[in-house]
This record gives sequence, C-alpha cells and structure tokens, in this order.
Amino acid sequence: MSLKHSYTLIAPFYEALIAGGTQRIRRDSWLKAGDVSNCKVLIPGIGTGLDIPFLPNGGRYTGFDLTPAMLARAERRTAQSKSNCNLVLKLGDIHALNEADEQFDLIVMHLILAVVPSPEQALNEMLRVLKPGGRIIILDKFLKPGERAFLRRLISLLMRHIATRTDVVFEEVLSKTEGLQVVSDEPVLMNGWFRRIELQRV
Repeated sequence: MSLKHSYTLIAPFYEALIAGGTQRIRRDSWLKAGDVSNCKVLIPGIGTGLDIPFLPNGGRYTGFDLTPAMLARAERRTAQSKSNCNLVLKLGDIHALNEADEQFDLIVMHLILAVVPSPEQALNEMLRVLKPGGRIIILDKFLKPGERAFLRRLISLLMRHIATRTDVVFEEVLSKTEGLQVVSDEPVLMNGWFRRIELQRV
C-alpha cells in the first residue's frame, strides 16, 4: 500500500490519533522559529494542518502534502483559523517539489522525515530549496546511532508501508546530505526517541 493511499484512509482519524500528544511540541517548535516576518517558510507534509494554529504572523507560508484528503482538512482549518498568516497549500511529493532552488528561509518538518520512503532524498530536496543560511527545524522519532532497538526495527517492517517508519537513524540520513550543520538537538518526548533538531545551511 502506498503512503498516499494509506493516508487517504487514515485522514479521518489522523487528528484523533496524534493531535493531543503533539500539540505542545508543535507549538514549541514554532516558538523556537522566532521572528519570521517577511520570511518564506515551507511546511512539507502539512497533513491536516495541526501546525496552523501556531504559525507566527508575518511569515509567508507554503504547505505541501501528498494526499488530497489531508489537504482538504488543512484547507478547512485554514479557513477557521484566527491567525493572520499568509498560507498557500499545495499538493506535492516532498521527494521532488515543484519549487525553484533556494526559495525558503525556514523549513519546518513535523513528523514527516521518518514517514517518507526515502528520508535521505527528502532532506536533500529540502536543502535544494533552502536559501544559504536558512534553517530547518525537524521534529520526529529517530533511533540513536548504534541503537539495536529490535522491536522498533521489527515494527518498522510493517508500519513503513502503512503510516510511518520506526527505524530511521537521523545521523545516517544527515551523513548523506552535504551542506547542513546541526545547530541544536534536543529530546522532546518518550525518553528522547522524539527529538527536535535544528539545522542550518552552510
């Protein structure tokens, strides 16, 4: 089953499954983003738009998702939002975006890098569209280098075809991307399985 198909099926239940457990850490990411006035901000894998209530005013946002069913919910959330943010929603695959090089000042990836089939390709695509000096904020679940985590790796064999991967080692992904340096790396949930990582293009 493709991710597009599985997330079409999951879309009606997605928020009930993860919204409550992730709202605080989503909000904290946007607080860490700081002042985004006049910045172009990319939100790949925007899903149903759970980030929308936390978007700082003044930014120019572009949200991508692979699944029309998820985007339809994001569109409804945008219409209901009291935020004055400028948000454009687009259908697209973050492995290959229909965007020119070096377009965005900031990219915020919430629970997407460990979902896609090729996190290495996705991160390289983010690097392509990021301006020199631009930042990427990543929030996701990652194994530590050398961590055996037999159960998580076993679960991933099934889950990667339905909703997400549980075997991604961030350091391995980053090693296949040239031009990004780690600015910060902090545990945020489940004893450090979930981490918030900030990168900068150098």
